[in-house]
Amino acid sequence: MLAVEDWAEIRRLHRSEGLPIKAIARVMGVSRNTVRAALASERPPKYERAPKGSIVDAVEPQIRELLRLYPTMPATVIAERIGWTRSVRTLSGRVAELRPVYLPPDPAGRTAYVAGEIAQCDLWFPPITLPVGFGQARKPTRLPVLTMVTGYSRWLSAVLIPSKHAQDLFAGWWTLIDRLGAVPRVLVWDGESAIGRWRGGRSELTAECQAFRGTLGAKVLICRPADPEAKGIIERAHDYLERSFLPGRSFCGPADFNAQISQWLALVNTRPRRALGCAPCDRIVADKQAMLGLPPVAPETGWRSSTRLPRDHYIRLDSNDYSVHPSVIGRQIEVIADLARVRVLSGGRLVADHERIWAWHQTISDPEHVTAAKALRRSRITVLRPAPEPEVEQRHLTDYDTALGVDIEGGVA
Repeated sequence: MLAVEDWAEIRRLHRSEGLPIKAIARVMGVSRNTVRAALASERPPKYERAPKGSIVDAVEPQIRELLRLYPTMPATVIAERIGWTRSVRTLSGRVAELRPVYLPPDPAGRTAYVAGEIAQCDLWFPPITLPVGFGQARKPTRLPVLTMVTGYSRWLSAVLIPSKHAQDLFAGWWTLIDRLGAVPRVLVWDGESAIGRWRGGRSELTAECQAFRGTLGAKVLICRPADPEAKGIIERAHDYLERSFLPGRSFCGPADFNAQISQWLALVNTRPRRALGCAPCDRIVADKQAMLGLPPVAPETGWRSSTRLPRDHYIRLDSNDYSVHPSVIGRQIEVIADLARVRVLSGGRLVADHERIWAWHQTISDPEHVTAAKALRRSRITVLRPAPEPEVEQRHLTDYDTALGVDIEGGVA
């Protein structure tokens, strides 16, 4: 067979140099018929092995008859029916070629997402142990990472939150939506207790979720139980996080974890995705333009409570005690906490501001509050101290004798 380089050179000599067939044959050392064949062929020569017969050819009519009667008959059963004694792998290959002729096509469904339509949300628990201060560390079951992936652009977002409580979950959820800068029209969740559940054949959202989605103007969809394919995008994202983000990394605390995952996501969202044919950053603009705008007033998230400050001027949040300025003891206060800070207001005035602690059973004291409490205790003791008794003059007994006219030596005067 003529080599590809010889075929190319023959065509070059004829087309570019203008040599006749006889001269080309002499230069290349081939026959003139070979030169004529190379000039007539528009494609390079390719070796093709001559087809050989197969031992299955003899029984193909029987295979076709069985598939015509029962298109889904397994190859092992066909081998038994026709008395096949050779390798069943050879037979099954021919059966796989012939079966589509007798079996109607069964195309697989392909899920496509419209821009701005949907985003899948879930909690991911990274298999790590994370230090949280005060000599404590959290295990994977106590490290919920809230994740969200948009359906059209595959834009991935994630944030580590302190707990699965509704207050922290909705605070983290709003953080991701606010960072995205738009609200997907449908938000898909698994049966998370703070979001909702399936009951009586229909989904029920919690009151907190209804209030949250009402502020956003979006729809929240709860997946049916045991239906992981309904949120396959987010499940694959979790697998990608474990294979690509975690290996080789160490974290000194929750803030460090969130900082590292934010930097990693900024890079990941610029990488091309095979399913898209482009990177998420190439689609996110069109995705956000089709979404709902952010609400004019942010939804109320985080921890909010109202109480009277007790005499010890500490409030408890998530098993930890935080000090409050003692000047508002006995007054009504409002406790507001998000993912990072714990604040206390009294009459609109800030009376406490602490970093939120991820450890458990700790007492967090502001030195200013401790100093103010000592000063107030000293002033109160001064105010309540009883007044000193007046001094009474101590008189000698002879003064009374003189006043009464009594003479001790001689008797009465």
